[in-house]
Amino acid sequence: MKRVKAACICQTLHFMLKDGIPSREAEELVRQEVEHYKMTLERNRTLYKILEEAPQPDGSVMIKIIKQYNATPVGDYLD
Repeated sequence: MKRVKAACICQTLHFMLKDGIPSREAEELVRQEVEHYKMTLERNRTLYKILEEAPQPDGSVMIKIIKQYNATPVGDYLD
């Protein structure tokens, strides 16, 4: 028999600009979406660690994140 002792999920998320919206407004919406994503993780008490948050030349944002998978213990992955 086997059991998962610790697990995390590693993701690269690309928060992209919406089409048909002026550039500055689209960039502001992306920033709001990124903040909303982070607040949702906090509100859900999901353990996470942002490895990299990089604004792209077009105004979009790329985030590399390690986060808790379901309610699985994370072990030392986030240390």
